[in-house]
Amino acid sequence: MPSVEVETSSPAETEDLAGQLAGRLAVGDVVLVSGELGAGKTTFVRGACRALGVTARVTSPTFTIGHRYAGAVDVSHLDLYRFRGLSAAEWGDLEPYFEDAVVFVEWPEAGVDALPPPRARVRLEHVARDVRLVAVDADDDTLLQGLASADPGLRHGD
Repeated sequence: MPSVEVETSSPAETEDLAGQLAGRLAVGDVVLVSGELGAGKTTFVRGACRALGVTARVTSPTFTIGHRYAGAVDVSHLDLYRFRGLSAAEWGDLEPYFEDAVVFVEWPEAGVDALPPPRARVRLEHVARDVRLVAVDADDDTLLQGLASADPGLRHGD
């Protein structure tokens, strides 16, 4: 599966990278965003939301499960941190977030068997105090092409 890895050294750089990816997304696309606590998942989603025309404050939906934002397209932001799997009833609560929106799912591991197929998978890792490694995988490598020019220190995977 094609992938790109980029090191970012500030929240603004992480948001910019997310914005580059978001510019290639369309309604119906799902992006899974994983990483340990404090790795920058919500920062990444915030950057994507800004690129998609969201002007509202973008916050982590950990305690509400999901937020839906209006922008150039609707954007749904889900957080499955509190889940250990998705029952049919829980999926019923989440399903409306996937209708007519670009969807970002933090902590997607809990819903791996229930979520729609993702267009991209993003993994954020701590490298140093202010440095993150952002890995983006996608079946469609055209989704990754703009990211390749984002940082001269990129590493490409296969």
